[in-house]
Amino acid sequence: MENKIYYPEDKLPLARLIPMGMQHVVAMFGATVLAPILMGFNPQTAIFFSGVGTLLFILITRAKVPSYLGSSFAFIGPVLAVTGGAAEKIPFALCGIAGAAVLYALAGAATLKYGSKWIDRLMPPLVTGAVVAIIGLNLSSSAVSNFLNSYFRLATSADAVLLLVAVVTFAVAAAVSLYLKGFMRLLPILTGVVCGYVLSLALGIIDPAHIEAIKNAAWLGLPPFITPAFSFEALLVIAPVFVVLVAENKGHLEAIGGYMQRDMNPHLGRAYLGDAAASFVSAMGGGTPQTTYAENMGVMAITRVFSVYNFIAAACIALLLGLCPKFGAVIQSIPNPVLGGVTVILYGLIAMMGIKIWLDAKVDFCEHRNLIVAGSSIILATGLGVKGFTLGTVNIAGIAFGTVFAVVMNLALSFGGKEEKDAACRQG
Repeated sequence: MENKIYYPEDKLPLARLIPMGMQHVVAMFGATVLAPILMGFNPQTAIFFSGVGTLLFILITRAKVPSYLGSSFAFIGPVLAVTGGAAEKIPFALCGIAGAAVLYALAGAATLKYGSKWIDRLMPPLVTGAVVAIIGLNLSSSAVSNFLNSYFRLATSADAVLLLVAVVTFAVAAAVSLYLKGFMRLLPILTGVVCGYVLSLALGIIDPAHIEAIKNAAWLGLPPFITPAFSFEALLVIAPVFVVLVAENKGHLEAIGGYMQRDMNPHLGRAYLGDAAASFVSAMGGGTPQTTYAENMGVMAITRVFSVYNFIAAACIALLLGLCPKFGAVIQSIPNPVLGGVTVILYGLIAMMGIKIWLDAKVDFCEHRNLIVAGSSIILATGLGVKGFTLGTVNIAGIAFGTVFAVVMNLALSFGGKEEKDAACRQG
């Protein structure tokens, strides 16, 4: 029974939906809050619109695609290039985000009309597998720095305490997934975080400022909304980033389909439209651009629960977080080692999903072209990390750069005759 797969249409009792929805909120929370902080946006607004966007996505995809939508990291560099970190320029960045959403919607409309073959040619499994692997590997330094510290060094007793919390969180999450039975086996991430948080409280490592913030936070309060202001320059800088979302979303659908043994390509057009609508609505109110979240794919992979009702529950909880500053303050107080303990598992699963896409599609790595496209894009993206590549005043994050590089290299190396197979590789 514990190995049962719950498909998108499968319903779960409300008593199970609430903790499972909370688990997905915990999985997405760190990145969904970090991205707006890095861009200068309000995290409470981003959380609120992640809930709105997820509900929109489920509605537009007719509840066929299990996904949570959170803040996209691909936009951080272009947004900062427009705002320069100045809050008064955020309305211009919102215009660029809305432009990207419109282009994204056009890609979705084209996919609905002409099918997914044009996307398949542009982004075959070789590329989408690389993109999914890039996401996991690009986030690896964040997971490891949270697990230990930003210096990757164990030097003091305080470091040892943080490492203990991370190890306990990791061990609990892994043990729940591997050894428990019944419903509890479906809550490894949430259980790991709760145990890690309780241990953090006992060891006194939760920041006193966070404890004070929880006490002082209001129970109810609307997030601050901002409307866009037109800027042609912002459109030129930010709108082209929609290409990254196209690749990410396709890779995510292939990974989910692989785990469920279902062809998700028929839903690709609506998935694009749902993601685009979520990003556009978010931009209209001052939220971040949105994308289907790999972190939540990791939760689905480890629990084998793909029910869209999980994400309806998670979206409703996110809306409550956006409207309840106190609840949000509790989530924001989760210490870095606790997040590190679970993200090491989640980000590792994401990287493995990319490899699974290659295996399922039988990508032939005896072909040098495939080795070059996948290997070079992964190395470049992982090496650039969150710092990215800066061209003039525009910064392109590692995930975005690696995605575009993989697409361009795949197209560039597709011309020419059939390459000769590597006999030594085949014998091996």
